[in-house]
Amino acid sequence: MSSLPWREGIVIRIKEEAPLTRRYWIKVTDTDNFDFKPGQFVTLDLPIDEKPARRWRSYSIASWPDGTNIFELVIVLLEGGAGTTYIFNEIKEGSVFTFRGALGVFTLPDQLDKDLFLICTGTGVAPFRSMMHYIDMHNIVHQNIYLIFGCREKCNILYYDELRHLTENVPMFHYIPTLSREEWEGKKGYVHAVYEELTKHKPPAYFFLCGWKNMIDEAKHRIVAMGYDKKAIHQELYG
Repeated sequence: MSSLPWREGIVIRIKEEAPLTRRYWIKVTDTDNFDFKPGQFVTLDLPIDEKPARRWRSYSIASWPDGTNIFELVIVLLEGGAGTTYIFNEIKEGSVFTFRGALGVFTLPDQLDKDLFLICTGTGVAPFRSMMHYIDMHNIVHQNIYLIFGCREKCNILYYDELRHLTENVPMFHYIPTLSREEWEGKKGYVHAVYEELTKHKPPAYFFLCGWKNMIDEAKHRIVAMGYDKKAIHQELYG
């Protein structure tokens, strides 16, 4: 674990984003500017066990560095999960989180000189939301960017309207949610078929994967099978 110090953040707002999924806005108490790189995470120290390693839970930052001391987390309640059960039951507006960060190297390349595939499931969209707003705010030069978001039903799509709106502001940004359990006006099925279709002519590309282990493992296997180098794949594992 990093040698960064533990800090405190006050929960200033909570919002239901989807079934069993909440957004938490946290104000850092020791600075006026909580700076970080889009894609990084914080580690919370929750009072759920005597052993430190069993208390720590890490979450990608869903907001983007904007010069303030407020950041956002989006958290899904996991059945039987001690950390998320505590957060959902005990954390209210005004509660204090002990946290460490920002941490992590799941961040944008120095130059976006290839197509960028941001592939995620569930709350794995958090670091990609951060990246996309950062790219928009700073007018970062880029090639095609595809944010491919997989979940079961439309009610579980996180930041849907916001990300659709970003496609109007960011040239060559393609937002592609896909549902595995519900018929709707968008893509149907799993994320793998989407990026395989988009890369059938094998454009130079970076692949960023964020979500559950099964999705990431399968995506890595498929991307390498298409002929891409493993070094083109970056991952952030949840769970």
